[in-house]
Amino acid sequence: MINALKNPSFFRPMSRPSSPAPTATPMHVDAVMSADKPANPLNKLSLNNFRRPAPVASPAPPAVVPSLVQDGTYLEMLSLKFSEAVSKALAQPVGPVTPGDLLAGKRPLPAGRGSALGTAISSELNAARENPHLYRAILRCLHRPLSVLVTNLSSILLPLLASPAFLTPSAPTPQNPNPNPTQVHALGIAKLAEELLDVFDKLELGTDSDPRGDGLKSLREGLASLITKITTPLIAGIRNELVSLVEALESAPKTTTPAAKSTISQHPSIVTLQTVMPLYARALNRYTSSGISQATLANVLISVLWKGMVALSHRQDAIPPPPSPVTTGGLAPPKKRRGSPPSTTPPTTPPASRFTLKLPPSRPPSPPGVSGGATAASDCRALFNLVILLPRPSVDKPSAKIAREAVDEAFEGLQALAAYLEGLQAKTSGKDVATIVSELQALTNEIPTLIALPPLLRMYGPREGLTVASILGLPEEEYRRGILTGFGRAEECADAVGHRVLRHLQTTPGTNDVVLEWLNLELINE
Repeated sequence: MINALKNPSFFRPMSRPSSPAPTATPMHVDAVMSADKPANPLNKLSLNNFRRPAPVASPAPPAVVPSLVQDGTYLEMLSLKFSEAVSKALAQPVGPVTPGDLLAGKRPLPAGRGSALGTAISSELNAARENPHLYRAILRCLHRPLSVLVTNLSSILLPLLASPAFLTPSAPTPQNPNPNPTQVHALGIAKLAEELLDVFDKLELGTDSDPRGDGLKSLREGLASLITKITTPLIAGIRNELVSLVEALESAPKTTTPAAKSTISQHPSIVTLQTVMPLYARALNRYTSSGISQATLANVLISVLWKGMVALSHRQDAIPPPPSPVTTGGLAPPKKRRGSPPSTTPPTTPPASRFTLKLPPSRPPSPPGVSGGATAASDCRALFNLVILLPRPSVDKPSAKIAREAVDEAFEGLQALAAYLEGLQAKTSGKDVATIVSELQALTNEIPTLIALPPLLRMYGPREGLTVASILGLPEEEYRRGILTGFGRAEECADAVGHRVLRHLQTTPGTNDVVLEWLNLELINE
């Protein structure tokens, strides 16, 4: 115990640990001197250890192309940029107020809002064309802002469509040639969607042919739906007005007062169309500026032209009676020869005008008077000159190419019908059957068979009042509702109906050979 206190351990000097045993340094083969090689002389001092090694140029690091996307900050900025562009597209315009545009204190969206939004989108996408990953990232950034845009536009449009003022009036009138405020606000939404869809078409966004699937197809369909909801009712209103006016051409105008000798009284429908057709043309140009509305425009034009052809071909005053064969009953009696026995009948009393004083006329004689009532041929020509004012599907848009071809064929049919009705009114006396049939074939080349047949039946039929519907045993309304519904349906039924009419005419006495030969050639050419 005492020894422990005398020499405590904490006063004892610390001994350091023993050094590790030296390790054998491996000798390199090149360091071992060969026995037969003499060593360097000791009197020569080697300076190799004191030489500074020459600096070796290190290779330059590869240049790193700066990427647009370093982190998520760039995409966040893009999302904010697109959201701000959408907000600007929906913001109320500033500037002077146009009278008649205010609705509940708000102004309609002006033109160009969709183009400005589309420019912001296309600039970013075109800059990222070379970077597919960035391109797809930008497409994903578009989903949310554009979804908000379509939703807001739909919410704005819903009360406009539900308002009775949206279709009041359903078509422009001379009293109200311009759209009302409700229609103006709806058309502003349609214009924004149309301009944005044009950008989609240029960038090929949301198309069915895109294999990558950018996810914008639903947004494209939403924008197209907005345009359809707005323009379809407005176009339908104009169509209904045109169809009602055109169908009225089937009835001959009733003239209560005799017309002037040198003028022809026009049909009331033609007079009305001359007033409203420029208004309808301007409205349709505005409603159908989008490529989506081109098919609707084509349907309206074809429907109006077809209704006009049906009405004018079934008009009862369309064709004068056929020329009667040459007879002697109506000829003047032959002059008496010299030396013939005198007649026992007393001479007729000369008219009183023979003994009146003949004065020189104060003005040249008037030309021979013409019929005061308009004919089907003249009304058909007037209708064609009016409907050509309406816009047609654009030839610049590939989607409207087929529609434009169908509309052009319908216009050619109406123009050919006018020439056909005028040709039937021309004098055909002195011509044989073959010549008349050949002329009719040339005139009806562009006209459907079931449209050209009714005028021929009235002119060359066996009896008055014979119609295609009566030959088929159908009421007139049912015949038109089932067969004369359009160009395609009439062409489809032309062969069956034509053979039925031909068999009936062949077994009916009194039928002119002209209609038989013409109908036979028509059925052969079908």
